[in-house]
Order: sequence, then C-alpha cells, then structure tokens
Amino acid sequence: MSHKRAVLDTNVVISALLFRGELSRLHALWKKRAFTLIASREVVEEYIKVLAYPKFKLTEKEIKDIIQVELLPYIEPVSVIGETRGICKDPDDDKFLACAEAAKAEAIVSGDSHLLSLKKYKGCPILTAERFLKKFR
Repeated sequence: MSHKRAVLDTNVVISALLFRGELSRLHALWKKRAFTLIASREVVEEYIKVLAYPKFKLTEKEIKDIIQVELLPYIEPVSVIGETRGICKDPDDDKFLACAEAAKAEAIVSGDSHLLSLKKYKGCPILTAERFLKKFR
C-alpha cells in the first residue's frame, strides 16, 4: 500500500488519542508511521484548544505531553498559503480542506457530516475513520 498522507479532523484525532476503541488504532498507525499525519498551524491550534475542553479533564501538563509526545513528532507540518473560505457549510471545517490542498494529501479523515457530505475536495477523498482504517487491514 502506498504511504498515505492524511489530514485528520479534530474529532478523529481527539478520539484516537483519548478513547479506547476502533479509532485508537489510528493513533497506533500514525505512531508506526503507517501513514503520515498532516497538519497546518491552524489545525494543530484547534487540536490543542479542544484537548483543553473541561469535559476531557486534562491538566495543562497532560495536554502538553499529548501534543509533544503523541502528536507533534508524527505530524508533517504544512503551510497554508491563501484562504479557503466558504467551501464547507461549517466555516470552521475549511481549515482541513485548505491543509489537505496545500499538502496534496491523499485523504481527509473526518466524522463531521459537513465535511463528509462533500465526499471529495479537489480530488482528495473525504472518508470516515472506519473507511480509512479499512485500508490498513
């Protein structure tokens, strides 16, 4: 299988990092470098913001450790040039499309109905985590 380069939406990354279950396999796969996790500064900032939500009950140190140990070493950073706006029904999701486009990613992985309803963006398929994981069976 070709080395996949994928942009993971925040809900997928948080589930992969914090919860046991099918999505935690994504975490194991990116740590084994079975695929490359691609993220722009805006995407990483959103990951950090969401990890800090009170419902996850993580301390600042835990958040810092997750970011520095479990995420950043595996992320291929990409710079987004220009603006991608108004593509997605939820404007917050445009950052994932812009990131995928800038990196020429092979997949956007999401559980978000707004992103999934697009099916594709500039030739890049938008897949559920389950569909993406099937490629690694």
